Amino acid sequence: MAHESFEDEATAALMNEHFVNIKVDREERPDIDQIYMQALHMLGQQGGWPLTMFLTPDGDPFWGGTYFPKEARHGSPAFKDILYAIAQSFTTDRDTIEENRQAISQALNKPPSEASPLSSFLITAAGKQLFTMQDEEEGGMKGAPKFPQASVQELIFRTAKAQKNTFMRDQFLKTTRAISQGGIYDHVGGGLARYAVDSIWLVPHFEKMLYDNAQFIEHLCWAYQETKDELFHVRIHEVIDWLERDMKLPEGGFASSMDADSEGIEGRFYVWTYDELKSLIPEEYFDLFSNTYEVTPDGNWEGKIILNRRHSPALLEPSEEAALASCRTILLDYRSKRIPPHKDDKVLADWNAMLICALVQASAVVSHESLRSSAKAAFAFITEYMFVDGKLSHSWRQGQRLEVGFASDYAWAARAALALYQSEPDPAEKQRYLKQAEEFLSILKERFTHSNGGFYMTDKDADDLILRPYHAYDEATPNYNAVAALAFSEHWILTGDTSSRDLADGTLNAFAADVPNNVFGTASLLTALDTRTRFKKALVVLGSGSEATPFLQTLHTQADPALYVDVIPEGAAKPVELENSTWNTNETTVFICSAKGCSLPATTLEQVKEQI
Repeated sequence: MAHESFEDEATAALMNEHFVNIKVDREERPDIDQIYMQALHMLGQQGGWPLTMFLTPDGDPFWGGTYFPKEARHGSPAFKDILYAIAQSFTTDRDTIEENRQAISQALNKPPSEASPLSSFLITAAGKQLFTMQDEEEGGMKGAPKFPQASVQELIFRTAKAQKNTFMRDQFLKTTRAISQGGIYDHVGGGLARYAVDSIWLVPHFEKMLYDNAQFIEHLCWAYQETKDELFHVRIHEVIDWLERDMKLPEGGFASSMDADSEGIEGRFYVWTYDELKSLIPEEYFDLFSNTYEVTPDGNWEGKIILNRRHSPALLEPSEEAALASCRTILLDYRSKRIPPHKDDKVLADWNAMLICALVQASAVVSHESLRSSAKAAFAFITEYMFVDGKLSHSWRQGQRLEVGFASDYAWAARAALALYQSEPDPAEKQRYLKQAEEFLSILKERFTHSNGGFYMTDKDADDLILRPYHAYDEATPNYNAVAALAFSEHWILTGDTSSRDLADGTLNAFAADVPNNVFGTASLLTALDTRTRFKKALVVLGSGSEATPFLQTLHTQADPALYVDVIPEGAAKPVELENSTWNTNETTVFICSAKGCSLPATTLEQVKEQI
């Protein structure tokens, strides 16, 4: 619509004559997007983007739609005709406008369902239901387009772990492997595209989002822990290498996305011609490369080639993989000379905190301290540039902060601080991260709490919108209430603070009525419930001069999102769970704790494996 209508002089003149036109970046202001997308649903429309809404001067919606073409076609009216009709109605038929406004307003302000206990039984029931919706051959949800659906896949994996269900486990691994080897993955430069337009993960919508890649890293970690398949290990490093190379800003934060288009053509930066590849790949490797990445003279997409390993998913011999890696290096160097897609270099607090959690997890799984250093730098960016005068900004770009922060920002930032707290060996630094997490959680509680339980999306002082959004449905990222429930659960798990447990329970219970009606949309709420009810915490208490690395390596091989590993430095205060326990303080000792209590002290790897 931007190119067809907003840049068309006749359409623009009509818009400017009758309307005050406001274009919203829905990543920068997801609260505005939430309200008016919900309003569109109230009109009986499915929703999507671009979102086109018509409002009264007070901001109340009365009609809307998604995409309208410049000229009428396929049963869709022209945007100019829509504009003229709305303008006429607003002038001559205000009664109808008012009826629509009142009906939508009443629906938007419908009181929430009464809070009730959210049963952990729903986790298994929902996981199994989502499992039946999976594509058994290709992975992911059935049909096209195919989105990664990270929250859904995580719930399936968590259910598999809780139920020891190998079929569900294998389906999660199939999806992760299919994404890793499909065209949706950038085999030259690393990183995941937003979705595949087909049902086989081949043709991507070439846009790359920070949040997709953060969640993908976590899934790759679980898959690698579960299988020790080197493919997942390689993909972890490739995705992070792309983030560090192309998305990291000099200040330490990460940009939000890369466009799909370059030079006005979608995918131009990423696809290849047969002749290009023939001229670039060394002759002795061309057959190997062609057979592995589906390179044919006719191409596999509009005469062009999207590199993929759908037909060669298993890793080859090390010497062959080394040859392929050298070929990809040649292609990456060549591709770097093309005009790249536009990079949206705004830094979003919640997406960056999401990535911090993933980097900390990856640093433990693949034993790379540099990843934790990158996570610490990104967290320092958030606290230095985006957390000012006790308020966290959602967006920062080139020194300018958006003076708005959302529940998702505080919840994710708290989770990031708690992740760094667990991994930090220095006692003073460890306490600094804990204090920072508790500050974010305190603000979340003070400024966002809903009387029904859970949290509004917007701050209590937010006064520029017609209402404060409050719901628990996922989008491409986990819902903010689910992240808040997880953050408070993690704080309770790590510190024993029962008030955080109660806040987590209140959040989960507030949306209990919504879950059975939409397990797909509330998957992340159920993953938070899984952590709340099924968690295990490995307390690694360091002894005097003893070695903790073997114990940590053993614990970090455990593929379970509900397992937490907390290192207690020598001389630190006893964790609350161990106040009545005794052990030999001269050697590193591990305790495996749950809501029911802690295990006996384990001082050998065999004992740790038995306890876990």
